[in-house]
This record gives sequence, structure tokens and C-alpha cells, in this order.
Amino acid sequence: MNETNLLEDQPIAWTPTPEVIERAQLTKFMRQVGVSTWDELYAYSINDVEKFTAEVLKFLDIKFDPPYEKLLDTSDGIEFPKWCEGGGLNITEMCLDRWQTEELKDQPAVICEGEDGRTTSTSYSILLREVEYAARGLKSLGFSRGDAIGIHLPMIVETVIALLAINRIGAIAVPVFSGYGIDAISSRLNAVGAKALFTCDGFTRRGKLFNAFDIAAEAVAQCSSITNVFVANAGNSLDNLRERTTDERFIDFDDLITLGENPKDDPLEPTSAEDPLIILYTSGTTGKPKGIAHTHASFPIKAAQDMAFGTDVGKGTRISWYTDIGWMMGPWLIYGALINGATICIYDGAPDYPQPDRMWDFCAKHKVEVLGISPTLIRALSNCGDELPKKHDLSSLRAFASTGEPWNPAPWWWLFEKVGDSKLPIINYSGGTEISGGILMGNPLLPIKPCSFPAPCPGMDVDILDDEGNPVEPGKVGELVIKQPWIGMARGFWQEKERYLDTYWRRFKDIWVHGDFAMRDKDGHWFILGRSDDTLKVAGKRVGPAEVESLLVAHPLVTEAAVIGVPDEVKGTAMVAFVVLSGEGLPVNDESESDNSSLITHHSSLQQELKTLVAKDMGKPLAPSKIIFVSALPKTRNAKVMRRVIRSAYLGEDPGDLSALENPQAVEEIQRSSK
Repeated sequence: MNETNLLEDQPIAWTPTPEVIERAQLTKFMRQVGVSTWDELYAYSINDVEKFTAEVLKFLDIKFDPPYEKLLDTSDGIEFPKWCEGGGLNITEMCLDRWQTEELKDQPAVICEGEDGRTTSTSYSILLREVEYAARGLKSLGFSRGDAIGIHLPMIVETVIALLAINRIGAIAVPVFSGYGIDAISSRLNAVGAKALFTCDGFTRRGKLFNAFDIAAEAVAQCSSITNVFVANAGNSLDNLRERTTDERFIDFDDLITLGENPKDDPLEPTSAEDPLIILYTSGTTGKPKGIAHTHASFPIKAAQDMAFGTDVGKGTRISWYTDIGWMMGPWLIYGALINGATICIYDGAPDYPQPDRMWDFCAKHKVEVLGISPTLIRALSNCGDELPKKHDLSSLRAFASTGEPWNPAPWWWLFEKVGDSKLPIINYSGGTEISGGILMGNPLLPIKPCSFPAPCPGMDVDILDDEGNPVEPGKVGELVIKQPWIGMARGFWQEKERYLDTYWRRFKDIWVHGDFAMRDKDGHWFILGRSDDTLKVAGKRVGPAEVESLLVAHPLVTEAAVIGVPDEVKGTAMVAFVVLSGEGLPVNDESESDNSSLITHHSSLQQELKTLVAKDMGKPLAPSKIIFVSALPKTRNAKVMRRVIRSAYLGEDPGDLSALENPQAVEEIQRSSK
């Protein structure tokens, strides 16, 4: 597949000023290792990954007690490397204890604002105290090193305390999405044999209380291994826990804190660098969810490195990411910010409620410097008017960041021009839960093209290979791969070794195949074109769904689009596009439709207009054979469009695991469209 017109000759949209370069954490690191240009730094980082990693640990000031004996051991194969072998490391010390200085102990570690506007600010000294109390409380109830403990909470201060308290006693955190249903929670807790769960009474979304408590209680009823459930008062509806349940396993979060208030001992467990820290479940975009195992020296170190080098976070930086603890960006935000001595700014609520400028108001109020935000949300906000961001003082913002899905040009430009006044970089970030962060990422030193990645992350030996495993030329598309281990690499799938090897390692020898199709342009900028298992071969030509989707959403009446491939006798594969329209573009019902669905409409004139739009750019053979209007696309709570689910639903096949879906009703809508 050749480079499409959509990606050809993209202009440089942002170039760093000398002031931005001078203040960058990445510039400080380059001086530490003695290089003067980005190209020299990247070559340094992959020519000797061990030496580079040692310098990263030095830059982040990660202390080991005892010191590690060997930085990298691949004696079990490149698929299962051991890092910092023999080193003692409980990562919570690097997040909390070392910041108890006159400079930082009173600095906010976490600022949290709820949907109702109530705000709490927790300093580093208070956060350490609360984590120690919670950790002592856990130990007093018999929890200890190696126990798996679930976290089913929205993004609130108690979530940060729970995560770090679990880690502090050497236990393993197992976050699940705050909005999960009963089966999704119980299946994950049972898979790891969880012994406890942190949950809450509920939380508000768009002014309505989501009853997390009853869902968690029913999930726990299906988990025989659970001995305690700790309930935070997040929705302010927990007046008396015993009025909600008589189950003595349920304990008020505040009572857990009280259990640990007596400072009779230090709850810090002396763990090793390679002890398990957290099990993160993927969203299941390619089938059954995968439990990704990470250690004290893996996920947090890579998160902190990417945050420092990519988004330029250091001591005192205020960073916000609209996320959930059940998506990797939740733990990424917590570990990465605290290791860097930064301030986590959390908004817990609907990002456009009660007004569509809520996020801009939040950023202005709390002087957010780095804002992580999804393309899906920006697509929605861009339709609410260009004037909304300008109502707020956003002068504290230094950068936007984005991950989870590819950008389309129109919303990218809207964020860059209308919100950032064409002055702020949009740091595109792509990797995954298994990576502990990024494979490709922008940074403060490199010019940025719309929707692109200027380079790989330092230390990631990245390439693009064809079907035979050979590097492709610029402008050609292939599989995104990683050729050397990195410290954040997954330590496998939890109790699924063969599935882990099948997923990443058995395509090309000793090479990690990530599952994304990518390309580089002639200037060296990288583009992610979508999951390789989503890529279609139509009339003998390979095409990525994102290419067609970008053309469709360029139409002023189209908000979102998803393209799938279905069997076709002539072309082999035909494209079907599912399109969400803006309010003013909603078509009327076509009375000729057999099911006369009020949600799905075939508006022939707009259909033809959209097909022509794609055909003009990509050629008539690559125009969608069918365009179907829907009210919403099935998405995970981290905004990934589930094309696998769309295809299965449309073809009448089993859509598989739907537990990660934010809107399962969208699947039923697609199923009706195929009849």
C-alpha cells in the first residue's frame, strides 16, 4: 500500500522555540549522557539499551536497596527478560517517601475535582500518611505480599491511596473499569484469585448517581476468594454502610484508614524490582481480555520516563489525563507523575457536563500544564463552538497529549488552532498496556506534523516490516515491530504464557510484533494506520480503516466513522462504513426499510455523497460498498472503536467479550442494520 493523499506532504504545524527546548526534561537528559541532537540521542538509546536504561534510572533518581546485581538478564529468552535483577525496590518509596522534603512535602500531589465542583487537594506529606494508614489497615486484616487486590473506583483521591497502599505491602493491584458490569468484574477477580476489592457507594455522571456499590456486591458474591471489600464514599450516599449490607466483609474505607492510624510499625514491604506490582487487563479489542503482568521496575519506570521525556513533566508540573483506573493511563498517570514529583490533576465526571466547556474550565481553575485528552472527545467538543475555549484563561497550558486511537486531521487542527492558538504541541502517544507506555511519541524537541509521531520513544528499537520481515521503504505500510527489550516490557500474560508468545513473538524470530500497521513519510515522521488485524484487502489492494474513516469524518455532517471488511464475491472483501452524524445532519427515516428502525437510516443522497468523497481521494474500487448511519459506535471506555465487535455484529457472528464496552446498546443497533 502506498502512502495515501491524506498523509502526503503534511505540513509542519508546530516547531519548538529555543525556550521550550531549553526547559525540556529531555534536554537535561541529553546533557547528562553527552549528546547534542535528537538523532544522536536516539542512536545512543538503541545502540546500547542497557546503558541507556541505566542512565534513565539515574535521571529519575531510582534507588535500589540492595543495588541490582545485573541490569538485564535474557537467559530465559528475549521474550522474558529480567531487569534490575537482585535489586530491592518498592516503587512507592520513589513515589512518596523521597519527596518528604521542605521543597515538596507540602506541594499538592493530587488535586481532584468532582462533577459537582467540589475540589480536594492532597499534599505529598498527607498522601504518604494516608497510604501508610491504608497499608497498615490492610496488613492488620491479614493481607500481605503477593495477594491480588482489585480496585473498582472512579478517579478520586481514594483510588491513588488504594493503589499505592496495595503496592506498599507488596500486594498486587488489579484495576477494573469503574463502569464495568457484574460479570466483567467477577471474571477478572476470579482469574487472579483476588482476596479483596476496593469499590465505592457510587459516583455521578451527568448529575445522576451510578450505583457502583450494588454492582460490586453482586460481583463479589461470585468470587469465593474475596475476604474483604473496602467501600469509599465517592458518591456521598454512604451514610451508613450497614444499611446497604449486613455482610461483615464490607468495610468503610475510612474505617480501614482508622485501623492503620496507630504508627506502631512500618507497612513498607521490602520487595524486589521484579516482584509483581500490577495486573492490567486490556480492553479485549481482539478477543478475550488479557491480564498483563508488570513489576515494580517495569510499568512505573517506563511511565515516568515517557512522561518526563515526551510530555516534559518534572517537579511541580501539573498534569491531567481524562482517564480511568481500569485503563493503563490511570496507573500511568499516578506512577509517572509521582515518580517525577509532579501534581496529578483529576477530573471525575463527564467532561462536557454541565456545559461543553467543562474541561477548559477545569484546566483554567487548576492551572493544568499538560492535558491528556482523546480524539473522540475533541471531535465532540469541536462541534460545540470555537468560542468556548476562549472563555477561559488557558495560559498555564504548555502541551496537549493524546493516546488510545488515531487522530483525524479536522479535530487535530481544531485543538491545535482554536484551543492552543497554534502555539502548543499535541504530543501524540501510541503503545499499549503491554508496553507500559509508548512505542512512538512526540517530544518537546521535534517539529510536529498533524496526526503524526515525530519519532519513536527513546530506548524503543522500532521498525516497520513487510510480510517477509524486511524493513519497508518510506511511504510503504507494514507491521510496527520492536527489536530489543525495554524495561517496561510486559512480563507476560497472567498465567497464559503460550498466548503471550502467540500474540507478540511468533511472527518473526526474537521480534515483538505489536499488531499495528504503520508508515514513515519521506521526512521521517511516523503514522499509525490502525490495527493490522483491522486492515482490509479490497480488490487486491491493502487499505487501513483509518484512512477511509478520516475522509468520511472530513465531511461537515459526519462526527465519527468506522470501516469494516465483509466477504464479497467480486472484490474478495468489501468495505462497509458505519457513520455517526452531527445533530444537524441527522437524516430522516427511510420508510422503505423493512425494520423501519428509528436509530438506523439509509439516507441515499448523503450515502452517495460520502462514497464519492472517498472514491475521489482513494479511487472508486476503494469506496465503501455500503454506508450505514448509526447513533453511536461501540467503544471501550478508553475510546477505542471496537471494529471486531462491529464486524461480528453485522455478520451475525458471536461478538465475543463485550465487558469493556461503554455502550453495548450500539451492538444491537448494528445487528439490526444487517437484517
